[in-house]
Amino acid sequence: MLRLALRVPREHADIALAELLSLVPAGVEERDLGDRIEYAVYGAPGEIPSLPDLQAAAGGVLVEVITEEVADDWGERWKAFHQPITIGDRLHVRPPWADAPPAGTQDIVIDPGQAFGTGAHDTTRLCLELLLELEPGGELMDLGCGSGVLAIAAAKLGWDPVRGVDHELESVDATRENAAVNGVEVDVSRFDLLRDGPAPTAPTMVANLLRPLLLAVARAGFRGSVPERLIISGLLREQADEVAAAFGVHGLQETARREGGDWAAVLLCR
Repeated sequence: MLRLALRVPREHADIALAELLSLVPAGVEERDLGDRIEYAVYGAPGEIPSLPDLQAAAGGVLVEVITEEVADDWGERWKAFHQPITIGDRLHVRPPWADAPPAGTQDIVIDPGQAFGTGAHDTTRLCLELLLELEPGGELMDLGCGSGVLAIAAAKLGWDPVRGVDHELESVDATRENAAVNGVEVDVSRFDLLRDGPAPTAPTMVANLLRPLLLAVARAGFRGSVPERLIISGLLREQADEVAAAFGVHGLQETARREGGDWAAVLLCR
């Protein structure tokens, strides 16, 4: 087994990650190295992106590409990388091998082997914190649903119907499978936010995406009515003002913000 890692300056990390996910839609491991962010993929020789592909993904901001062999017990060590998280004493997100939470806490089981981890990243946690502040009910749309964490949480909290879209078929399949495991219904389909026009809409929407995709959504607008409430994340702290302002043309204004580490999530309301 090989581990192939790409290290980029922090200020260019979101651009490099967006390009990397087009090469490895099953997701990457992320490590904070201070002034740099490291993204890593695992696989056998021939199964992971080639060095030229990684260099092209990072473009002029490439700092370092590192290849190393991984020990035979990587499978168990990989499990240790995915730890459960609890949000507001109401939601508990965990991989299948972790213990269930105490009674009274909504249990969300996500298989990190399918798409984009279990939801422990700051951006997902911040979205869930803002979601917990809203009164549930009515339809919710998850733009870029990944492994389905946000959509599944919304369904468990009381939104109905819940829909999700993603441009990667792997993510569409993962969301369906994870929804079934969690005993909720999520209507999920493929949709490319960069190429398929205005985003599908609902009264409540969540969009844990990177800055370029969020700006693309703001430019393209919404298919149907503008949402009443939109949670955006996937943003570095210094990007939040710019992206929140971009949705102002649709009558959406910031009403709450949560920050964690270098990341931010913003609640916009009409």
